[in-house]
Amino acid sequence: MAFYTEERIALFIDGSNLYSSARALNLEIDYKKLLEAFSAKGRLVRAFYYTAMVEDQEYSPIRPLIDWLDYNGYTLVTKPAKEFTDPAGRRKVKGNMDIELAIDMLELSSSIDHAVLFSGDGDFRRLVEAVQRKGVRVTVVSSVKTNPPMIADELRRQADFFMDLNDMTSFTNRANNSRADDYYEEDFEELEELEERA
Repeated sequence: MAFYTEERIALFIDGSNLYSSARALNLEIDYKKLLEAFSAKGRLVRAFYYTAMVEDQEYSPIRPLIDWLDYNGYTLVTKPAKEFTDPAGRRKVKGNMDIELAIDMLELSSSIDHAVLFSGDGDFRRLVEAVQRKGVRVTVVSSVKTNPPMIADELRRQADFFMDLNDMTSFTNRANNSRADDYYEEDFEELEELEERA
């Protein structure tokens, strides 16, 4: 993986995608160490974290993480998840943040040298191609070590570099080890269920 100390780096974290990948690998993300790890590689310009929120609940299970990230160096991009009933009468929740992430990466591309995308979503292939044409190198962080792989093959091929989340011990811990933060897995189960149904 090629990072240069003089380059300007920005992180773009698809929250639900990263959470799903980490859970499939039985990993816990230490978001404080994540910032430290990438700050050591170059000049970290911005670290974006994208997630949809279910607004009509008295307590949102992801709120403690969102609050912590907001106070500790991350730029939070959230929007209300939309609820609807499908033709079969089932309650569905939709909260896709792809457009928000794409706009931010394109807008920031003139101010950075290296974008790090935490997502395996193949829909981002054209985005990666577009920012590469502007001279930005792109590293994608996801995993091929899950079954099925969390990263789309077309996104992995488009990226300048690919980092497997399973190999990144600088900011991950195995779930059965002591955790670096105070967040508990059950806080995210509901959000993951909503994402899976979307």
